[in-house]
Amino acid sequence: MIRSENLTFQYDSSSELNFATVDVEKNQHTLLLGESGSGKTTLLHLLGGLSLPKTGKVIIDDVDIYSLSEQQRDLFRAKNMGFIFQDAHLLKNLTIAENILLAQYLAGEKQDKNAVNAILAKLNIGDKANQRPNQLSRGQLQRAAIARAVINKPKVLIADEPTAALDDTNTKHAIDLLLEVASNYHATLLIATHDTRIKSYFANTYQL
Repeated sequence: MIRSENLTFQYDSSSELNFATVDVEKNQHTLLLGESGSGKTTLLHLLGGLSLPKTGKVIIDDVDIYSLSEQQRDLFRAKNMGFIFQDAHLLKNLTIAENILLAQYLAGEKQDKNAVNAILAKLNIGDKANQRPNQLSRGQLQRAAIARAVINKPKVLIADEPTAALDDTNTKHAIDLLLEVASNYHATLLIATHDTRIKSYFANTYQL
């Protein structure tokens, strides 16, 4: 489902990062675990097609994503991958529903308001569809970001530090929700984090 080969990356004037092979099967939810500066977020961005590697390949569902043109890779990512970051990154001048409709548009999919309303209702924020991001709580924003990430039924769901700054109770709620959503939408969940509290949720872990 997701496989990397000989991945390296280099930031300007810094030493080269070399990553071990990653091999994740379909529905094999996986953790990239490491302290700050270990390269886990960089690896996550490489696996998600967000950063160009210096060398190596990333193959998702038999597609070598870095053999695609930038435009082709953008479309592949929009259709097949959903992203959840520590901050929601929702457009402030759009409503929650409009933010999710935009994700459909960018993937070349039909904009389906009924589907948007259904997924918001499933995530218990159906009454927030016409509100703007600054009107939502942190937890509601996280759910809206999850709705946007899964609206196109992605094959891969990628989350970067989704439990940062959360207490134990809300950490459990967040991981339970991500695992539930991934299961419901048949997506393979890939999380990068330094949070060792969530290690027990994942049978497949890469330690960086």
